Amino acid sequence: MELFTNFVYIMKKILTAATALLCTLTGMAEGYQINTLSAKQLGMGHTGVAMKLGSESMIFNPAGLGFSDKTLDLSGSITGIKAIANATVEGSKYETQNGWSTPLAVNASFKIYDNLQAGISFFTPYGSAINWTKNWPGSMLSQEVNLKVYNIQPTIAWRITPKLSVGVGMDIAWGSVDLNKALIPGHTFDAIASAMGLQFPALGNAAAASVNLKGTSNVALGANIGVMYDINDQWTVGANFRTKMQMKVSAGTASVNYANALIESAIQQLKPELDLLNESDFSAQMPCPYVLNFGVSYKPIKALTLALDAQLTGWKTYRELDIEFPAPLDGFNQNIPKNYRNAWCFHLGAQYALTNRFDLRAGLMVDTTPVNKDHYNPETPGMTKIEPTVGFSFRPIERLSIDASFMYVAGTGIDNARCSYTDIATGAEKTFTADYRVHAFAPAIGVSYAF
Repeated sequence: MELFTNFVYIMKKILTAATALLCTLTGMAEGYQINTLSAKQLGMGHTGVAMKLGSESMIFNPAGLGFSDKTLDLSGSITGIKAIANATVEGSKYETQNGWSTPLAVNASFKIYDNLQAGISFFTPYGSAINWTKNWPGSMLSQEVNLKVYNIQPTIAWRITPKLSVGVGMDIAWGSVDLNKALIPGHTFDAIASAMGLQFPALGNAAAASVNLKGTSNVALGANIGVMYDINDQWTVGANFRTKMQMKVSAGTASVNYANALIESAIQQLKPELDLLNESDFSAQMPCPYVLNFGVSYKPIKALTLALDAQLTGWKTYRELDIEFPAPLDGFNQNIPKNYRNAWCFHLGAQYALTNRFDLRAGLMVDTTPVNKDHYNPETPGMTKIEPTVGFSFRPIERLSIDASFMYVAGTGIDNARCSYTDIATGAEKTFTADYRVHAFAPAIGVSYAF
């Protein structure tokens, strides 16, 4: 009877710990912020705040669209991102088994007057996937996450004078999340079964029970405002500000799955209340923080363009994650501290017109992390990243451009990263500590047509 009473207590802790699963909804930190929205500009470090890019300017700086002289400008890009992360825990290394993520962007703009352009863009400002598998020691923090955020931006740009242009776009965003996380880690179930005299094959790191959480956010609205100025024929400066948006999941769904039917039967008999998770929903909020960009471009000679952008993302506004359950589960509401800090990303790029039909590009990004080392969840192994890029464009005919680029992401690594969690075997707060490393490959291809 005492063992059964202890097990009931443990299962209450399980339900409480399950609410912490939702912290992975906030995977939109630097590990998920997309800097691959143009195959052309990715080749030169994804610069573009002070460059006249036609329809693609709607993403980088809407004011740049005002300098376009095209009647119609169409462009599109898709990037494949293959990220590989590993964590070293107590001397053993565990590696993700990620698939390919494919952020994309499609842009269309048209002339209203000689100095007035309008257009619309569809792109994925955030989104990625990470799969640590079910059989690693940090499964109670994260097993697998798939995050997608979509954005539609209608834009208008006005070239006030031959040298000065302003632009504004409306951001219309929505997203989805699909994640899995261990509810009862295998080693915890092994300990419970042993204490109760139950005979089960040892699970080790394999989860005895996991929770899948799915949610779709409501539509969020924001704005992208920009200005660009030609100092002279060689120098151009620009700036743009993308406002913060709050993504709200009003009614996500939860479902529990088990390692096998035998373990499912045992857990349900001992604690049938666990199935309440299959009948509950949740609400949560996650920020798309403000982004402030400054840029300068320089043409020392006609064939060569150099560009430098500085991007500040306002993650400091993300102090905690609030999670709410409907009654009668409202006692499990959570306020999870995140304590992010603002983060800079620096972009440097060069473009050289080798011939009238062929351009070469190279660039470098340094993307600093906003993640607090003491609240370091492996759903996004956030760390400062060094990202060299190369690319080219080929124009088989005058109006058509085929663009290709490649980026390599080299994480600088982080040691002794910590994340607190509830040990459901004792009800005590514990800390998971690991050393993380990450690198990624990102080829991109795009096409544009204008007249």
